[in-house]
Amino acid sequence: MAQRRMFSKKITDTDIFLDLPASTQNLYFHLNMHADDDGFLGNAKTIKRMVGANDDDLKLLAAKQLILVFEDGVTVIRDWRVHNYIQKDRYRSTIYTDHKRELEVNENQQYQRIKAMDPNCIQNVSSLDTQVRLGKDRLEIGKDRDIYTSSPAKADDHLSENFEAIWKEYPNKAGKKDAFRHYKKWRKESKEHTDEYLMSKLKAYKQDLAVNQWKKPMNGSTWFNGRFDDEYATPIMDQQPNRAKGYQF
Repeated sequence: MAQRRMFSKKITDTDIFLDLPASTQNLYFHLNMHADDDGFLGNAKTIKRMVGANDDDLKLLAAKQLILVFEDGVTVIRDWRVHNYIQKDRYRSTIYTDHKRELEVNENQQYQRIKAMDPNCIQNVSSLDTQVRLGKDRLEIGKDRDIYTSSPAKADDHLSENFEAIWKEYPNKAGKKDAFRHYKKWRKESKEHTDEYLMSKLKAYKQDLAVNQWKKPMNGSTWFNGRFDDEYATPIMDQQPNRAKGYQF
């Protein structure tokens, strides 16, 4: 498991966070520090006692939807992906795989409850249900899963169709052939590699390029070769190169 954690000022500079009592803010930082590489932890109450916080601090974080708490006490940091990016060679998947399957990541890189789930199975979850749109083409999770059950020919046709929708949004049109090859490989590596997730990365990347005008969009074949997982590692950037707004521990 990676040993470093980051905090984005996109979250910690909001009025919602800064209006919290100091003990509640402190608990939030410690929960982040002890969470696994997917933002989950099964000992939130132990961390609470360890740092001298109380039940009200934990309840307040849940009420403000800074954390999501399952019925069995397993807790996840809602904005984990906003705060952190972990390199693949250091990443260790969470042991709370059943809990993770009950969540999805919205276009703002926040965990949220999957709509189809029983609303009683998870408490204090973000009500946002924004779906990522690729131009006029909406890619649904059910359709993404077809690539694991369809014939190879149909799967490739489906991927080609979805890739074209994504490619229209990519700011550099060079390297399309290799980009599609890399995209197909990435999509077939895991069921968690969805077009919604890829499009959310692309949206964040384009926002980063807009803010940091000194950056130039990568050749498509480079970006689609898994580089989107490390090109946009920090959610907020200054307009000066290599200066991230956030704190690395």
